[in-house]
Amino acid sequence: MQGIGLENDGEMVAGVVFERINACNAWVHIALEDGWLHGSREFLRACFAYPFLQLKLKRLSGYVEAKNTAARTLDEHLGFKQEAVLQGAAHDGGDILIYVMHREDCRYV
Repeated sequence: MQGIGLENDGEMVAGVVFERINACNAWVHIALEDGWLHGSREFLRACFAYPFLQLKLKRLSGYVEAKNTAARTLDEHLGFKQEAVLQGAAHDGGDILIYVMHREDCRYV
């Protein structure tokens, strides 16, 4: 695993963790405090430069519970696209959505 964080006045306001990294893909987990997506283009560039430019991965994958509309909106705003549905795989029996971003589709690098 590798992680990148952003702090403001000593407080962590955003973080990205990459796990299960192989030659083509990494699974990514993103956490942001409210409002830290806007005006943080430099942070986003660093987050996507690491897997796509430094590691030369072809794609990033992520998963989110279908009912988590805030996380889905964030993923889609960043440019991730839904790739698959794992029906009934969430802890409450709901669906899990798999999102992907391909290197050529990333607008941050």
